[in-house]
Amino acid sequence: MANKSVLITTVGRTFDGIDIEGLAAETNLNLVKLADQEADVAAIVAAELLTGDTLVQGSGDYNFDADAASALGIPLLIVSACPVAAERAEARIAQLGATVAGVAESVDKHTLAQALETETEPIMSAAVFEHWLLTRAKADRKHIVLPEGEDDRILQAAHQLLAQGVADITILGVAEDIQRRADSLGLNLAGVNIIDHLNSDLLEEFAADFAELRKSKGITLDEARETMKDISYFATMMVHKGLADGMVSGAANTTAHTIKPSFQIIKTVPGASVVSSIFLMVMRGRLWAFGDCAVNPNPTAEQIGEIAAVSAKTAAQFGIDPKVAILSYSTGTSGSGPDVDRAVEATAKARELDSSLAVDGPLQFDAACDPGVGKKKAPDSPVAGEANVFIFPDLEAGNAGYKIAQRTADALAVGPILQGLNKPVNDLSRGATVPDIVNTVAITAIQAQGE
Repeated sequence: MANKSVLITTVGRTFDGIDIEGLAAETNLNLVKLADQEADVAAIVAAELLTGDTLVQGSGDYNFDADAASALGIPLLIVSACPVAAERAEARIAQLGATVAGVAESVDKHTLAQALETETEPIMSAAVFEHWLLTRAKADRKHIVLPEGEDDRILQAAHQLLAQGVADITILGVAEDIQRRADSLGLNLAGVNIIDHLNSDLLEEFAADFAELRKSKGITLDEARETMKDISYFATMMVHKGLADGMVSGAANTTAHTIKPSFQIIKTVPGASVVSSIFLMVMRGRLWAFGDCAVNPNPTAEQIGEIAAVSAKTAAQFGIDPKVAILSYSTGTSGSGPDVDRAVEATAKARELDSSLAVDGPLQFDAACDPGVGKKKAPDSPVAGEANVFIFPDLEAGNAGYKIAQRTADALAVGPILQGLNKPVNDLSRGATVPDIVNTVAITAIQAQGE
């Protein structure tokens, strides 16, 4: 099905004897004719205009950015009377992740109609995935609490999230201070719910609830009241009581500070014995999930199996048709030892938890991801060579694995995405950028949609 977006690139000058402005006029005429017929129109790209990463505008207001085209999945029709220029443009556009619907030496109604019939899909890239992420979050808008209101990155992310309609936002902090800083940064936080948790009427209610939840641990009401003065505990209690659908924190605090309250308040889903995480690894042409890379240092075989099963469910929420590889230094029976035995047991546990799951192990990474190697080393495996969810044997391997991909394959590592909790809570790196925060809020909102 053709994309409904229309982008046109033209230039008001002659190039190598080609009257581009005349071409633009002819193109616009054909577009008007097609619009009258209520046809969807592919993007029109003049190959000669390619400069760097951007196809520059000419006459009219038709700026065109190839990364934006990639994110939108717009089919491109390259228009050029110079075959060499067309080939050069086609290669560059493909490199940027956009989809080329066709190459033409002239523009006419028939050529446009052919382009419209072309089945196209955007090539996976960071821009494509982030656009999908925000679009999915906006489809069923959720309410996310950001407790670290003292951090300017949180305010900047909230500004972007509201402007794009991604989620409803609560920020913890003093309203006057937050507004002053927002004004100095040129941010619009109209619509943000700001709670001064230390002076909120909710503090006493939350303290009483926390004392009840932790009475078996001997927590008194006074102790609970002090605990609820902590931003992470207060925000987590908001999620627990349904005042927010999820929480994102960690830009200014440690992982332990972010997730410890969730273990005490939100707790794990029924049947879960462990909270774990995955990173979504976004690379040119592929989207993978790596787990567990952030939480469990030395999981048991049963825990690895559980992580595999829940990672598949999380991956499916983000558009992955999960094929799970439980990784080891051995493929099948090629090696032996306790670590290989653990992978065998983990695979059995994953299948026990979800009999419909496409999972196999032990698999070496090359056998898991490379079709040729997979066919050779594990010809009867249901996932070898096609895996897209990779479960590492321990935190050391997982953390190293995702950082290697991030730094050497230019992968966008989105996460960690926590899984196994009753309600979504996600942790940020203290080095998180504003886009990282925006993405994590979108992820948290999508997780809340799946409840």
